[in-house]
Amino acid sequence: MGYPHSHSLEVVTLLSRHFGDESARRLETWTTYGGYAALRLAVGLEPSEITGIVKESGLRGRGGAGFPTGLKWSFMPQEPDGPHYLCCNADESEPGAFKDREILRWVPHLLIEGCLIAARGIRAEHVYIYVRGEYFPYTRILNDAVVEAYEAGYIGQNIMGSGWDCELTVHIGAGAYIAGEETGLMSSLVGGRAEPRVKPPFPAQSGVFGRPTTVNNVETLAAVPMIMTEGAEWYRQWGTEQSPGTKLWSCSGHLERPGTYELPLGVPFRDIIYDVCGGIPGGKKLKAVIPGGSSTALLTADELECESTYEGMQEAGSSLGTASPIVMDEDTNIVRVIRRTAEFYAHESCGQCIQCREGTAWMAKILHRIETGEGRLADLDTLYELCEQLTGRTICVLADSIVFPVRSSLDKFRADYEALIGGRE
Repeated sequence: MGYPHSHSLEVVTLLSRHFGDESARRLETWTTYGGYAALRLAVGLEPSEITGIVKESGLRGRGGAGFPTGLKWSFMPQEPDGPHYLCCNADESEPGAFKDREILRWVPHLLIEGCLIAARGIRAEHVYIYVRGEYFPYTRILNDAVVEAYEAGYIGQNIMGSGWDCELTVHIGAGAYIAGEETGLMSSLVGGRAEPRVKPPFPAQSGVFGRPTTVNNVETLAAVPMIMTEGAEWYRQWGTEQSPGTKLWSCSGHLERPGTYELPLGVPFRDIIYDVCGGIPGGKKLKAVIPGGSSTALLTADELECESTYEGMQEAGSSLGTASPIVMDEDTNIVRVIRRTAEFYAHESCGQCIQCREGTAWMAKILHRIETGEGRLADLDTLYELCEQLTGRTICVLADSIVFPVRSSLDKFRADYEALIGGRE
């Protein structure tokens, strides 16, 4: 968490400035840091003005897809004929990701303020923060902050004397990974099973309780207050033209200094691993890295010369995802890593789609067979065929999520598979 050491990259602490400061959780302290000044500014603006500022900033969704935030807000109906809703997706369940947890843990009021500004921008009358069930300790911190914000008049009726009303509810999930998918989240929120649904209709047309809804990630919403107070151009001084701003990185695996780091988008990916995180322990070589959380394609040691941006990772053949690199040293059993990843996705499949329900289970079984020395070369062809059958054939992208690591591992580390198979046909 933060920077307990020095490195050569530019240190920018916009979101993480108060990480580690327990007093920042309290409203009394937070307001001395400028907390809720952005909300005071926002309640004096028209919703279209708020959306316009965020659109100009180039802020992209930090939950994995990287969709332009302001553009997403603009999809909401401009003339409400009933309630609008904002859902903050705090169901951080991607293996390797823990950046949103730090926001909930240290700066809950920053998130609350961002939610309220976003709600103002999309004309929402109620905010739901959907928190991962396993994040119970951080939910308590968030709930305490919500109570403080209500008592101070930042949430509820006639916010800051503006005549605008907005309620906020913290909802605890039940531990299903699939609830992180926006339509699955909304289904769970209203009491249904966390099952994704076919789109269209899109959430901006029919979401929570069948009403227009926007779903944004924790980190996305936490960036909104500073954009409101400092301006779009200020935010764009960091990052690149297509990927502006800073990004929180959840760095784990075989690293000297794993943790959560905030960096401008666009820094060389290799430098994050070797400079910021100190490289591989024991002087070992890097074998592979999953750059954006478990659902992204593996990169080898020779593929690290890329920009840490949405477009840079795509050019490298992977994805920025949740910016949660999992680093593996030269002694790592790649097949074991992929088998465990496949078992996770097989377990977390909601079961609606046959391809996902059966395909992920078959992948896990085949990978287990290979890992235990009972595999055959024909199993590799079957895995490739499963990758083809799972891609783009399901309601949500959970099936695609396991395809990326499986296919990339087969392409780049086939020798590891063949060594365990031992020539058996």
